[in-house]
Amino acid sequence: MDMGYAIMKAACAIAAGLCMGIGAIGPALGEGHAVGKALEGIARQPEATGDLRTTMVLGCAITETTGIYSLLISFLLLFAVN
Repeated sequence: MDMGYAIMKAACAIAAGLCMGIGAIGPALGEGHAVGKALEGIARQPEATGDLRTTMVLGCAITETTGIYSLLISFLLLFAVN
């Protein structure tokens, strides 16, 4: 095995790990914050539960795409780089 190839594969593995490590923190914090605020809003105005829940689920779905993009990039780094 060529030494340059081994270094490149190791760098790709480290980059994939960092991509998922950093890329998973943002959506987790964002979704936790959004759900917390939605629950506060529901506690203050129970009659707005339907609207708040719909908006929260939509926002969480959009936020989760960041984590999915990070997963996709880490898979590309691991398996598509020769």
